Amino acid sequence: MREIQLGAHTVKSHGVAVARVHMHDWLILLLLVVIEVILNVIHPFYRFVGKDMMTDLKYPMKSNTVPVWAVPMYAMLLPIVIFLIYYYYRRDVYDLHHAILGLFFSVLITGVITDAIKNAVGRPRPDFFWRCFPDGKEAYDLVTGNVICHGERGVIREGHKSFPSGHTSWSFAGLGFLSLYLSGKIKVFDRRGHVAKLCIVFLPLLAACLVGISRVDDYWHHWQDVFAGGFIGLTVATFCYLQFFPPPYHTDGWGPYAYFQSVVDSRINAQETTNSNAHNMRPLEVETGYQEPEDTASISFGTHDSRPILNDVETGRR
Repeated sequence: MREIQLGAHTVKSHGVAVARVHMHDWLILLLLVVIEVILNVIHPFYRFVGKDMMTDLKYPMKSNTVPVWAVPMYAMLLPIVIFLIYYYYRRDVYDLHHAILGLFFSVLITGVITDAIKNAVGRPRPDFFWRCFPDGKEAYDLVTGNVICHGERGVIREGHKSFPSGHTSWSFAGLGFLSLYLSGKIKVFDRRGHVAKLCIVFLPLLAACLVGISRVDDYWHHWQDVFAGGFIGLTVATFCYLQFFPPPYHTDGWGPYAYFQSVVDSRINAQETTNSNAHNMRPLEVETGYQEPEDTASISFGTHDSRPILNDVETGRR
């Protein structure tokens, strides 16, 4: 498919218009942020934990190998830096805007789904015993057999948020989106057999996998929590990416849908302008009478027929 010249759609020339068209999407993002904050404030479901269940919940408490503050850094900030680098090369505001918007939707939708499930399930973490009994002295209800925790409230509450893994879901939501973005830009599926391109695409996914493994190694999550978190994050990332970009294996997978729509619109506008100019020139020819053949030839040469180009563009979008 033919492209518009580089720099035709910049932040300065089209940025405000593009943001205005997607104003409602940005408002929904703000709503998702509010929901995410609420989900982190409310208490999770305190699932029944009996004495016989503590066998699998006595792993030692450890600090996070990947701190919580680092997750937005590599899951959101890193992809945005790559988006900006590509924009510096191509100057396409549609690509930059939709990539950032899709990334934000991917991460926030994943966060809301993950935290909603966390609060609803209330599964104890592998180190729940030491969260509940920091001094090692167990206490259980004589009637129900449920635990009677005497640890810190915040630590105990966090101990009921094991399923699914938030670190893992956020990692796959952000880095998974980045992997799809890169696969489209470098045309991994161009049928030329450049396996080295796959290494670039798999690198963000490998980083997300290592984050998930660290959650098991730190005894903050069971392996099922990590698996579910990765599945949620990658699934949401795929859906959000396909809202703005064609599949990476598509011929036009290197650009956003909005870019190709702008190509079609520009060709249609050019065709309408050409037809309008030709229509306005007919009365002038009648009034001036006979025209020299060379003048007629010059007029015909100045009128550019853009239908073949438009057909190429529309064929590419199908």
